[in-house]
Amino acid sequence: MPAVSAPLPTDVEALQQLVVQLSADLRAKELALTTERLETEKLRVELARLKRLKFGRSSEKLDGIIAQLELRLEEMEAASSPTPEPPPRPESEIQPPPGEPAKPVRRPLPDHLPREDLVHAPAGACPHCGGVLRTLGEDVTETLEYVPARFKVVRHVRPKLSCRSCEAITQAPMPAMPIERGRPGPGLLAHVLVSKYADHLPLYRQAEIYARDGVDLDRSTLAGWVGQACWLLQPLVESLHQELMASPVLHGDDTPVPVLAPGSGKTKTGRLWVYARDPRPHGGAAPPAAVFHYSPDRKGVRPQVHLGTFTGFLHADGYPGFDALYAAPLGGTPRVVEVGCWAHVRRKFHDLVVAHKYPVAEEALRRIGRLYAVEAEVRGQPPEERRHARQARAGPLLEELRPWFETSKAKLSQKSALAGAITYALSRWPALTRYLEDGRLEIDNNIAERAIRGVALGRKNWLFAGSDAGGDRAAALYSLIETAKLNGLDPEAYLADVLTRIAAHPINRIARLLPWNWAAPQTALAA
Repeated sequence: MPAVSAPLPTDVEALQQLVVQLSADLRAKELALTTERLETEKLRVELARLKRLKFGRSSEKLDGIIAQLELRLEEMEAASSPTPEPPPRPESEIQPPPGEPAKPVRRPLPDHLPREDLVHAPAGACPHCGGVLRTLGEDVTETLEYVPARFKVVRHVRPKLSCRSCEAITQAPMPAMPIERGRPGPGLLAHVLVSKYADHLPLYRQAEIYARDGVDLDRSTLAGWVGQACWLLQPLVESLHQELMASPVLHGDDTPVPVLAPGSGKTKTGRLWVYARDPRPHGGAAPPAAVFHYSPDRKGVRPQVHLGTFTGFLHADGYPGFDALYAAPLGGTPRVVEVGCWAHVRRKFHDLVVAHKYPVAEEALRRIGRLYAVEAEVRGQPPEERRHARQARAGPLLEELRPWFETSKAKLSQKSALAGAITYALSRWPALTRYLEDGRLEIDNNIAERAIRGVALGRKNWLFAGSDAGGDRAAALYSLIETAKLNGLDPEAYLADVLTRIAAHPINRIARLLPWNWAAPQTALAA
């Protein structure tokens, strides 16, 4: 662009040419900026879509695409970042303009944390005149510090006593240990389990961390502890499964898990299935819970075995393996009633809006959004009130939505992705509208998807399960840890206490160690 500070020509024609050239250059720069903004926005949308897909299916290729998009987006955002702002002034000096709301202040540090005082006292005499100082008050500034975890050795000392009368020797019995002839205490064992299955830290990384504290724990030793702990906790997992199968409403989902194939050096694809309940949205009294099962494949017989004793409503996606559960016996009613998931329907239209901005997909999202607006208002209400509100408000919306789907589909190519999204919704219409019939049901299957999300997050850390037996162990620990979290418990504290007691606990009273039964006495003890 010509320099504006240069002398301007006096000729009218030359001035006109300069204006035309400046206008063209300005339009080109505006076009370049617009293109850059659109590309940045497109990258953000594509990145969000790929990250969401990782919760369902992951591969090295997908990981590589996401990493490349993140790097590219990072470079573009860094190039267009504004000039850094000056450091903020102290809060006491900040005065918001009149009529403008004050900015939120920093939240105080938690009260339950222990406090350590470091007193920074001035010299004993006045630095100005040498006079005697007297106390006027004090200023206290709190900072959050971290003290690394430390190992300790617990010595179980059992004195031997003899009777002076009969010379009989008496000694207190050794308390039951989580692992017989083993050296891990229940607290260490619980820490290893939670680090692996809740914090997604593989055993070899844990061994490296422990080595920094001078404690050499071989990975194979840790693996042996995990296997023995899972065997010890298995009766509790079975009790949890029985409790869950007695529920009237369940949510089911599954996710792929890479598993090492013996002898081949490669991985195969196993599945982790989750079945969950959470009656809190309709004020139910039953505690939330989740149970996981592992299978080496995704055959339909797997959920049929898992849910062999279940009778009630099942929220699930359109996986055909569930169809045998929904089938009604000759002249009877089905044992399991299907409830569809509007989140799956919405997701298909959302991806089309992101990719192509189809007006039909955008309208479908708006109509589905009205259904969710009704759900937001009835959340937490009793089942009967939810049922009445849904039938009065969501019922008419659904009656309008189905013919609109049918009319829109007739105008589309039946091979298009948009027609496929509409076909998916219409083919599952009875299941999608079943939530109107019972206030205990949900509009979607997000309860199960949230329960299984930790598996998808941890998959990129531990890479694969070592064997099918490792998949079974993972399912058992996921069941207890996820249920503890759903009930507001610290899973490490819960497992540490359970591992302390379970070896000597009566098997016919094993249900007393389930998370919600464990929480009640702990709450009373804390009070």
